[in-house]
Amino acid sequence: MLIDVEGIVLNTKPYSDTSKILDILTLEYGIIGVLAKGCKSLKSNLRSVTDKLTYATFTIYYKKDKLSILSEASVINNFSNIKKDIEKISYASYILDLTNQVYKQCEEVNIYNLLISSLKKINDNFNPLIITNILELKYLPYLGVMLSLDGCSICGCKEVITLSSDKGGYLCKKCVTNEPIVSDKVIKLVRMYSLVDISKISKLDLKSDIVDTVNKFIDEYYDRYTGLYLKSKSFLKSIKKSRK
Repeated sequence: MLIDVEGIVLNTKPYSDTSKILDILTLEYGIIGVLAKGCKSLKSNLRSVTDKLTYATFTIYYKKDKLSILSEASVINNFSNIKKDIEKISYASYILDLTNQVYKQCEEVNIYNLLISSLKKINDNFNPLIITNILELKYLPYLGVMLSLDGCSICGCKEVITLSSDKGGYLCKKCVTNEPIVSDKVIKLVRMYSLVDISKISKLDLKSDIVDTVNKFIDEYYDRYTGLYLKSKSFLKSIKKSRK
């Protein structure tokens, strides 16, 4: 069956000397394994549309639960700004890998929309760390490890004074043990991240120390509760460290 389907290449694997297998996340069919025959050849029409991060309308011979065959592709957005910057590329690579893992655990259509919205914002030069952190928070429910952000994660008290990655979210004065106290701005920002519609973000004017504190919290929470250890995240951390 020949179909046209919107999607984005999450990952590629070599297949023979001249071909690749693409993992394409689509809106309608989820993740599809697609064989791009001869795409490594310099003369192939598929050469430029079979890399990770290709966002396109793919024409494929679709075989449900089997390897489909790529016929052609028409690029929707080439994310040119991302591809010109090693830091942006690193963020994009990480969120593609993260999305791949998240979707395998929970096949929800909204995961696709969240990913595309995030990549568009990074390509539009919004702070990639902030966009990535927002996406990470929004993926937590699909991983089954949602944060407690409606009140204290221990007793439910609404008057919270800090947050804890170990204890799963906000903490009130009575439930704090040895956790460092963060600013009220950090507390509000975590909640804002969880609620904001990524596609509607028009401005991100946040102080770097607050952004870094939130990022540290999210990193620690992911390490403790998700069980995801991605090489692209380690590389991203090394890139950020080298730029400080």
